[in-house]
Amino acid sequence: MTQGRPSAAGSAPLWERDAELATVAQALDVLCADQSSAGSLLVIRGEAGLGKTALLAEIRRIAERRGCAVWSARGAETLRSVPFHVVRQLLQPALLSLLPEEAREYLGDWYDIAGPALGIAEPRADKADPQYVCDGLVAAVRRLSRRQWPLVLLVDDAHWADQETLRWLAAFAERLEDLSVLVVVARRPGEVSGDGARLLDAVAAAGRPVHNLSALTPDATAGLTRATVGRHADDAFCREVWAVTGGNPYDTVELLAKVRDSELPPVEAQAGELRALNRAARDGGLVDRLKGLGLEATRFAWAAAILGTGITVDMVAQLATMNDELARTCAELLCDARILTAPEPPAGTHRTDGELEFVHPLIATAVYNSIPAGVCTAMHGVAAQMITERGRGAAEAARHLLKVHPDDDEELVEQLREAAREHLAVGAPDAARRCLERALAEPPLPEVHAHVLYELGCATLLTNPAVTIDHLQSALAMPGLDDDRVDAVVRLSQALLHNDQLEEAVRTVEAEAARHEAGPVRMRLQAFQFMWEGIHGETVSPARSRRLAELASTCAGRDNAERVLLVLRAFDAMTHGESADEVIALCDRALVNGRLAPGLGWTDTEWGMELLMMLGSAYTYADRLDRAESLFAEARRVYTTAGWHGGHLSLANAFLGLAYRRQGRLRDAESTLREALVLAERVGRRLPLYWSAVCGLVDTLLARGRVKDAWSVAERYGFAPPYPSTIVLPDIRSVRGRLLLAVGRTEDGINELEDAEKTAASRGGHNPVLAPWSVDLAKALAGQDPDRAAQLAADARRQAERFGTDTAIGESLRCAAALATGQRAVRLAARAVAYLEASPCQYEHAAARVEYGIAARSAAELGRGLDLARSCGAEHLVARAREALETGRGLR
Repeated sequence: MTQGRPSAAGSAPLWERDAELATVAQALDVLCADQSSAGSLLVIRGEAGLGKTALLAEIRRIAERRGCAVWSARGAETLRSVPFHVVRQLLQPALLSLLPEEAREYLGDWYDIAGPALGIAEPRADKADPQYVCDGLVAAVRRLSRRQWPLVLLVDDAHWADQETLRWLAAFAERLEDLSVLVVVARRPGEVSGDGARLLDAVAAAGRPVHNLSALTPDATAGLTRATVGRHADDAFCREVWAVTGGNPYDTVELLAKVRDSELPPVEAQAGELRALNRAARDGGLVDRLKGLGLEATRFAWAAAILGTGITVDMVAQLATMNDELARTCAELLCDARILTAPEPPAGTHRTDGELEFVHPLIATAVYNSIPAGVCTAMHGVAAQMITERGRGAAEAARHLLKVHPDDDEELVEQLREAAREHLAVGAPDAARRCLERALAEPPLPEVHAHVLYELGCATLLTNPAVTIDHLQSALAMPGLDDDRVDAVVRLSQALLHNDQLEEAVRTVEAEAARHEAGPVRMRLQAFQFMWEGIHGETVSPARSRRLAELASTCAGRDNAERVLLVLRAFDAMTHGESADEVIALCDRALVNGRLAPGLGWTDTEWGMELLMMLGSAYTYADRLDRAESLFAEARRVYTTAGWHGGHLSLANAFLGLAYRRQGRLRDAESTLREALVLAERVGRRLPLYWSAVCGLVDTLLARGRVKDAWSVAERYGFAPPYPSTIVLPDIRSVRGRLLLAVGRTEDGINELEDAEKTAASRGGHNPVLAPWSVDLAKALAGQDPDRAAQLAADARRQAERFGTDTAIGESLRCAAALATGQRAVRLAARAVAYLEASPCQYEHAAARVEYGIAARSAAELGRGLDLARSCGAEHLVARAREALETGRGLR
């Protein structure tokens, strides 16, 4: 048993906790020894009453005695709907001790992102990306920990923590290796499901092994009994205490307190009274004990349970409608009865006068559950009004409003809509969703109902496309959207696209366009129809391309509608391999002085980011990689600054990685695409943005010669059929076919490339750089079907010359050289080098140099190819050039 414990009954939870305290002591030894030591996380799990809270209190005392800064927070059952509640408890005291300028200095760029969530800064926009806010909170703790070392973080009742805190905690736990912080998390098993359970499991995985608390043994219970009621307590009495409580420390403490208060002799003859005393000490007995203190004290306790947090005598007095003197008397009664207590302030701070908290979470829950339903609802309504009158904002009042019964209250609907806006502004879309769903239950007035559904849909766009679809479809089925209707249709089509329901996205905007006369609104909807049809991965109607070309021919870029049509036409022409010069001219006409027009920026919602991704892609494959990189780098910068850290930033990274890959900056491409993939996984697997990141990464790893890594990524992330219905860049079948060939699955690789050929035929042609299946297929068939290989190479050459870029022609000549022999192969390789030297694609240039050097037996060309391959990060080309230089005889 733990030595040196106080004799008070409150020491019960520390009996038989030697193993846990020894683990904590060891972790503190590591933490305090060296500021560069790795962080650690301990998870303490136990059923209610097994002493988690008391154990954390002891850990605090031990850590503070060793000079550690200790920040602590606790979840609460009635406060789970309050976003960032627990993480605010944890960090606010440290942040509020700083001057505003000091806090901004410590948090740096993250101040504006994490500050609103922590309640120390005003939101900058009407919507913050929840993932970016989570990353900001992680960064905030990382930076503050360097100032506060050695730092210990204690999170009690994590099973009752809000979703936003759990998301932060799981992310923070993954990053402890390079951060000298000790984190201790206490929770009950079970209690939560869904995302909350998944996040708690992620925390537990980072904190292995988990310490599962057990009940007290009979010997420990006997020792505790004698320490509480006297050494003369006999064995039979002590055994009965254990039998009645099951060794639960909390129940044991409460039972022994009743024994002491009732002056029951601790002898075998009186052991039969223990069960009745135990019933009086817990659950219904606790409620009876509360009622025994009088109606006023009961009402005071109810009001405290309603508030849940920030409990002060004056707030409770107002909620319980009693004067200050009576409120203070009730507070004293409840403290004497071990129901409420004054909280212990953190080290170095002073207790706030009149502040209270429940002695134990079980007591808070029991008191709250004892409030009659009607009284509970009414008190929540009054609490919401109090918070509103004190100017604390709709978001803080929302947790009370959520408890009020629906009653056709127009004002309550508006309060909840405002609370939802405040939640979105700090990056808490789940909290916003709860507010808007509750507003729908009120219900809203008919003229407002559709708007609430629309706001609910907008809150989840690109973070949960499937949910967005349901809400927006419901909103559009009702009257009342008016000016927001077209925007709702566009957002719905975007959600359908990102949920891989492309055909329905097309039908949605097509049907809405038919409802409008010719004009700007109809043109906008038609532009989206062209956009979604244009990125269909399987088929594109030739008639659609002709119609788009006719419309674009009349556009000079006078307004954004014309600029949109120019971009769509440029993308369509690029995918079909039409003249690259015409593609570039169309793209340039869509810009204003070389920049995006006002209203067509990356965060502008009227047209969406998909259009600008198409613009950048057209530049990418038309060999204007400088402009493509500039566009995609701007997207990443804008989304990062705006805090859009979900699907938007994932796509920005994926397409910037594509631009780097085309330039031959393979190392930069790999790191950027890996970042894109991490972000895409947070949004959801198998969505189009996820495919873009995976496909780009596999393509880049193949270019680097890291075939095993490419195959590992493909296996891990499901890079295999069925594919999404949208175009994926780079071409998904070409990349998959090349991967299969590289790992020796030749027949499967040829089949995949032949499927790419069929897709190209169904689309009415293809760009041989965008979808290089013909080049790879020709090389794969060279041995078994040379005639077909030659025909494929000739077709690739013809299509490349039609498109007209140096890259396309150079790559087609590389293919022809690979199929040729003798001096013809040398001449073709030399011509490929000449074209690719003028191309911005340095990886292809390096490959051509190495191949020409081998064919011509030229040491100089091999040396140039080796230097280029090194600069690109193409490891297999480096190895191939070195081998040719080291083993080749007769090199010139």
